[in-house]
Parts: sequence; structure tokens; C-alpha cells
Amino acid sequence: MSASSSGGSRGSSWWGNAWVEALEALSLDPARLARGHTYAGEGNVGAISVTPGRIITYVRGSRPRPYRTEIRLRTLSDEDWDRFLAVAAADPSHMAALLDKDMPHSLVDSAAEVGVDLLPAPGDLVPSCSCPDRGHPCKHAAALCYETARLLDADPFVLLLMRGRAERDVLDDLARRNAAHSAREKPAPPPFPGVPATTALTPRTLPPLPGPLPAPPHPGHASGAYPGTRGAPDPLSLDLLVTDAAARAHTLLTTGTDPIATLTPWQDAVRLAAAQPGSGLTAATRKLYAALASANDRSPTDLARAVAAWQQGGLTGLSVLETPWDPPAGPFDRARPALQAADLPRLRPHRNRLTDAARGIQLRLGHDDRWYPYESDPGTDDWWPTGPPDEDPVGALTSLLDA
Repeated sequence: MSASSSGGSRGSSWWGNAWVEALEALSLDPARLARGHTYAGEGNVGAISVTPGRIITYVRGSRPRPYRTEIRLRTLSDEDWDRFLAVAAADPSHMAALLDKDMPHSLVDSAAEVGVDLLPAPGDLVPSCSCPDRGHPCKHAAALCYETARLLDADPFVLLLMRGRAERDVLDDLARRNAAHSAREKPAPPPFPGVPATTALTPRTLPPLPGPLPAPPHPGHASGAYPGTRGAPDPLSLDLLVTDAAARAHTLLTTGTDPIATLTPWQDAVRLAAAQPGSGLTAATRKLYAALASANDRSPTDLARAVAAWQQGGLTGLSVLETPWDPPAGPFDRARPALQAADLPRLRPHRNRLTDAARGIQLRLGHDDRWYPYESDPGTDDWWPTGPPDEDPVGALTSLLDA
């Protein structure tokens, strides 16, 4: 995609362009569109979850914690789907185009003639975001729209899923309609002559079973809509668990080892929560954090702090958060003179930590000989991991003071 001077963007497909045009018609502020396009281009948009009527992701902005961003789109009724599928099945070229990841103009035009609008019109997109920006849309929602246009360029079935039907459901329905149409046009075949039962049951030597198929190069990813059943996990939590199970199964299949077999239940809970982007402000994330924390006799705040440590340095980062230790002579002893030589604040040593409680800053030395920055409200003992670790204590402290 390329941005215009007004902040717009064009996809490589005409249906991707139609999506962006609906976004631009929605916006009252071209500057927010331009900022949203920049966010999308810089990789600030996380993994996108598409379910019928909703597109959800987390977008990193100017604050450390990303915002939950959502775009809603009206789904088609059962009657609308029946008319659309009838139009698609009436022309074999339509199904061939869909299987080729193409959305032909003729299919969209024919659907519109029977009252079914697949592509969004101005005003159809309804954005929402957990950020304080009251723009319509805000720059985070605009970034999500631009990334969604890229998904639509690659696969028009994403649009059909937004409208309410998964790819497999659409193709199965089209196949049934084509089969029924062919059966009406072709004469019935002559009766099959049949085989005597004694012949069919004669013992035979079966060929050996084929060898196992080669492992795919990458783990699969779940697609389609998850049912919203009362009391069941929410769709985002289900997507997280399914994706994680697929990644573990792929690693076990290709390497023969389970990548998380050595983790404790608490470490595995932190890993799972860290795989779900978010700040804990949404209902789905709160439910996930509460379930994982309760299963380990911890609070959601404990889990949120541990997730920040995991995102900072993985299993080593979590160890730095939870386990003080006494480092041998070497990097720890050289840190304080190096900080003083750089004219940085004096930090009080204790075990593997250098602390200035009055300023609310702290460095912790990990077993990997890297320095992990921490922050707390001045005068309190509520330390949170912040920023990436650094092999140089001067660099770690400078990034902490500049944050």
C-alpha cells in the first residue's frame, strides 16, 4: 500500500481499495488517517482477529501499553447469504475466481442487483478504541483499517468472514449447489452391476500403509468464527489457546521435544498471557488474566507484572523479577564506577540490584550479564520492568532516564 498526501492508502486489489474508500469517507480528520497509515507501516498493529461482524487487534501508540482497537461491520442475514450464494453458484467462473483468491466485479455487481452489498459503503464501518482520542476514527482504528485492506488484498474470503460466513462454509455451500445443479442437468447413470458378497469378502493382502506426511514448514493458524456460547471462553481466548497448541504440536513434530515441558505452571501461565497483546483493560483480557492468575494462586496484578518481565527478557526476565541473587565479582562491581564516570545518579547496591528509591529507578543484573531497567513511583516499593535489557549499565540507565 502507498499513502497519498491526505493520509489515504490504496490496496493492490479493487476490493481492498473499496475498503479504504469506506474508511476515508468515515474520517473527519485527514491527519488522523495519515498518522494511522504511519502506524500501520511501522508495524504497530498486532495480530488481527477476524470474526463475523468484528475485526479486533491491539495497536501500539505513544504509551507503553497497546490499545484494544475494533472495527464493526454489519453481517449478512441468512436470506442475504442465500441470495448471494445462488448468484455465485449460477456462474462457474465465480467459484473458480473465489478459489483463486479473487473477487470478480461481476459477482459483486450481480449480488448488489439482488440486494446484497458485500463491500462496505460510507458509514458501514463502526470503529472503537480504548485510547483517549475521540477522533472518528482515531489513528489506531485507521491503522487497523489499513492493515485490514492488506489482508483483503491477499484473501477476499476475509471479507466474507466479516460478513458472517467462514471460507469453508461458503465453499461447501457452493459445492452442494453446483452438485444439485449438475444433477438436474445430467441424466441418471445406469445401475452399477454390483459385486457378489463372496467376492468382496475374499481375504486379500493389503499393501503397507504409506509413510507419514512431511511436517509443514510452519504451524497452522485457526480461522473461522468461534461460537459465543454462554459460559464458554471468549473467541480471543480460544484463538490464543488454539494457536499456542498448534505451535507446540509443530515443534514437537519437527524436533521431538516440547518447548515448554520444563516450565512450571506459573511460568507457562505467564508465557500464555504474554502471547496475548493487551494491557488488561478489556473484558477478554481481564477474563484471561483472572483465570490464569487464579489457577496459580496469584493476583491479576502479579500476572501483569510477570508478563511485563517476560516481554522484557523471556524466562530470564521473569527470573530477574522474582529471584534476587548475589552476583560474583565482575560486571556488578564495575557498574557503579561506570555510572559515576558517566555523571549518572548514584544507585545503592543490594544483592543484584542498584536502586535510587527517591527517583523510582532501578537496575537489576540478570544471570545473562545484562542489566534490566525497572521503575517505581518515587518513594514506593512497587517495581515494574520497563524497557529492554542492556549489556551496558550506562545504556540501560540512560534509556530509563530518557523514557
